[in-house]
Amino acid sequence: MITVSSFQDFQQWEGKDLGRSDSIHVSQERINQFADATLDHQWIHVDEERCRQESPFGQTIAHGYLTLSLLPIMWNQIVDVHNLERQMNYGMDKLKFQQPVLSGQHVSMTAHLEELMNLRGAIKTTVKITIWIDETGKKALEGLATFVYYFKN
Repeated sequence: MITVSSFQDFQQWEGKDLGRSDSIHVSQERINQFADATLDHQWIHVDEERCRQESPFGQTIAHGYLTLSLLPIMWNQIVDVHNLERQMNYGMDKLKFQQPVLSGQHVSMTAHLEELMNLRGAIKTTVKITIWIDETGKKALEGLATFVYYFKN
């Protein structure tokens, strides 16, 4: 894990790989909870019996946005940011869902610090994130996540 407390700490990582998170189990229970939270109960996610019979995957799959929603916990396993006044998620660019995550699989994330901008009083980071399906080694999704950090003086 990388620890940063300032712009200078981030600066030494610009253009470099930051690391890999731990694996997270994407259970059917997690998928069902996400469906309840988002009111997205499409059968491909929650109907295990129908999926066994009709789905090309033979089982349920995680919502793409469920996979994306694991980004914060995985990011915090890669980079530990100290000395913060506050942090904001700024946006996502070039997000592509590349492979469905099957119920029961595990995912982990790699991060690469693409760009760093020192704004007046804030640090804007653009990080290429890739969420991997551990069992297959294939990409579930990738994109550019932008975070803004306000460090204490």
